[in-house]
Amino acid sequence: MNKKILGIILLSLAASIWGGMFVVVKSIVGVIPPVQLVWLRYLIAIVALGVLVIVKHAQWHIIKRDAVLIVLVGIIGNGISIVAQETGTMFSSAQLGSVITSATPTFMVLFAFPLLKEKINSVKVISVLLATAGVVLIVGVHLAGAHIVLGICMLTIAALTWALMSVLVKLVSSNLNAVQVTFLSTCVAFVGLTPFVISQWSLIQSIDFTAPKIYLNLLYLGIVSTAGAFVMWNKGLQLLNAGSAGLFFLLQPIVGTVLGWLILGEQLSIGFLFGALLIIGSVWYSIRFAK
Repeated sequence: MNKKILGIILLSLAASIWGGMFVVVKSIVGVIPPVQLVWLRYLIAIVALGVLVIVKHAQWHIIKRDAVLIVLVGIIGNGISIVAQETGTMFSSAQLGSVITSATPTFMVLFAFPLLKEKINSVKVISVLLATAGVVLIVGVHLAGAHIVLGICMLTIAALTWALMSVLVKLVSSNLNAVQVTFLSTCVAFVGLTPFVISQWSLIQSIDFTAPKIYLNLLYLGIVSTAGAFVMWNKGLQLLNAGSAGLFFLLQPIVGTVLGWLILGEQLSIGFLFGALLIIGSVWYSIRFAK
C-alpha cells in the first residue's frame, strides 16, 4: 500500500478512536480522577504493548539521541498533555476542550518549522484555518463556569505539548518502530505519574474494579485508545509531514460529537454539518495540494 494512503488511514483511525474516547472518559472521570485514570489506562496499555512487542520479536537498537527523544515524548505527550487535557476538560467542558485542542495542528506546523525544517506555506496555513473554523462551528465556544480560566490554561498546555510531542516523534530514528516508541514513551509517562498516584493510593483502593462500567471502560481506554491509537498515530506521523498529519487530529471532534448524539443524547446543530464539511475539506485540500 502507498505510504501516503497508509498514513492517512492510520491517522484517521487514531483520531476517530480518540473521538470515541471522550464519551468513555465522560462516563468514568467522575469516579476515577484524571491522574489516576491516565495512570490506569497506561498500566493496561503497557501490558498490551508488551505482548505486541514480544509477538513481533522486536529488535532493540536504542541510540542516545533516541533515548532522549523518547523520554521527552513520554513526559511531554503521554504525561503532561493527556493529564492537562482531561483536567482542563473537567474544569471547563468537552466542547471547549475540543475547540482549544483544535489548535494542535497550528502548533505542529509552527514546531515543525524549526525542528523538522518543514516550510510554512499557504496550503498549510489555509488548511489549518479551515479546519479550526470547522471545529468552532461544530462545538461552539462556551465560557461559563467558575474554573473556566484554569480549564482554558490546562487545555492550551495540552494542545501545545501534544503538538510538540507529535513533532518529536518524527525525529526518532528508524531503529525503532511505532510500537517500540509507543511502548517506551508510555512506560516513561507511567513511571512519571506513579509517585503522584502512590501519594493518593486511597483513591485507587476506593475504585470498584469488578463493576462492568469500570473495567470495560478502562480496557477500552488502555487497549484501544492508548495502545492501539497511539501506535497508529505514531506510525502515521512517520509517513506524512507534520503539517498535513496534524489536520487528522481534527476528525476527533466530529466523531466525538456524533457519538455524543447517538449515545449520550446530546444535540446536533446546523453548525455541525458546516463544520464537518470544513474539516473534511481542509484535509482534502492539504493532501491534494501538498508539495
